[in-house]
Amino acid sequence: MHQAVTFLARATAVIGGLVLLALVLLTTVSTLGRELGPGEINGNYEILEAGVAFAIFSFFPVCQLYGAHATVDIFTSALPPRFNRAIVAFWEVVLTAALILISWRLYEGMQRYIGNGETTFFLQFPVWWSYAASFAASVVTCVVGLYCAAVRVRGWAHDRDLLPTA
Repeated sequence: MHQAVTFLARATAVIGGLVLLALVLLTTVSTLGRELGPGEINGNYEILEAGVAFAIFSFFPVCQLYGAHATVDIFTSALPPRFNRAIVAFWEVVLTAALILISWRLYEGMQRYIGNGETTFFLQFPVWWSYAASFAASVVTCVVGLYCAAVRVRGWAHDRDLLPTA
């Protein structure tokens, strides 16, 4: 199970990285076009907006898996390891619940845009496409989050770290 979740998280991060790289290239070409004469790429802001949203959601799973979210542990670093495991497990469950809520709202937003047929201004692609891409990445985040929450709780119960922590 751990290998499958790790593969899923890493694959999603790689896809997000490739999308981010493509967005950097798009922005560079558009900016050069604007400065050198031919003009900027039409609709580059629309593509950038949709792509960055997807990239953000695609990096959540790997961040979740490796416990790489930002933490402030100045007060808890002196506590016993078992107590710290309980704190990490608790916040893992809370974060997973928040991610599930965000995914649900993304799904509802996608359904709303599918229903009303709204498109972007310049490129005229349906707005729900960007919601669908972000929702797909958020579903992977939820799967990884549920796995991590279960493993962190189990690690606390068995008094050992089963997943890495930052």
